[in-house]
Amino acid sequence: MPKNKTHSGAKKRIKVTGSGKLLREKAGKRHLLEKKSSHKTRELSGNENVAPQDTGRVKRLLGGL
Repeated sequence: MPKNKTHSGAKKRIKVTGSGKLLREKAGKRHLLEKKSSHKTRELSGNENVAPQDTGRVKRLLGGL
């Protein structure tokens, strides 16, 4: 049988912590920043946990962690 391949788009976007949590960047901080308030852009910075509903799907994309 061939090996399962890691989804290359997912591995670039999601980081796995030592305890196994999945971290992602928040969406909406790439362009059109002039019209967004400073409060909004600060709120969008940093990492966030992947939603519990999506962790199974994301782990499968990352090679079945």
